[in-house]
Amino acid sequence: MKKVKPLLILGSGGHCKVLIEILELRKMDIIGIVDPNRSIGEAYLGIEVVANDVQINEFNPSEINLVNGIGSIPSNENRWLEAQRLRAKGFSFEQLIHPSAILSSKLNLEDGVQIMAGSILQSHVSIGRDVIINSGSVIDHDSVIGDQSHIAPGVTISGGVKVGKKTHIGTGSVVIQNISIGDNAVIGAGSVVFKDIPNNFKLIQKKK
Repeated sequence: MKKVKPLLILGSGGHCKVLIEILELRKMDIIGIVDPNRSIGEAYLGIEVVANDVQINEFNPSEINLVNGIGSIPSNENRWLEAQRLRAKGFSFEQLIHPSAILSSKLNLEDGVQIMAGSILQSHVSIGRDVIINSGSVIDHDSVIGDQSHIAPGVTISGGVKVGKKTHIGTGSVVIQNISIGDNAVIGAGSVVFKDIPNNFKLIQKKK
């Protein structure tokens, strides 16, 4: 059985709150929080801030894993850049899965994947590195989600869908079967995607 290492959490915003609850439900060992915008020794939700961007270098990557608590919004790459920087230093990122998520036994999940409460992932789904599958999302059979993408709360992705890297699919959107969505795309909240979306495309629903 894989031994779970103690964990450092990056960031201390709203996304971090959700992850702390998952860690507590899973009874995982939290060393503390890393956040350059807070003081060392400060407490956040009962967890001590133990390092900033520089002091994290004092930790041994072979003895701990990281949890990426930095949120993901379109056009803000802080989450992904920080993960890239720290992997280059030898750190690894823990997968986090809420106990209420329903997962097929036939999945491929890369490191750093985060799956939130109430999500459902069906057979032969593949989820890339550092992807967020947010609360209540459904991803059906044979779909592929590329690295560093964010599937926002309440999204439904039908079977055989391909989503590229660094793509954001907004809250409550629906993607019909066998659609391909490119890299760096943004699908606005409440969209219905019924045709292929190219790289770097922004599909934003206009207010009525």
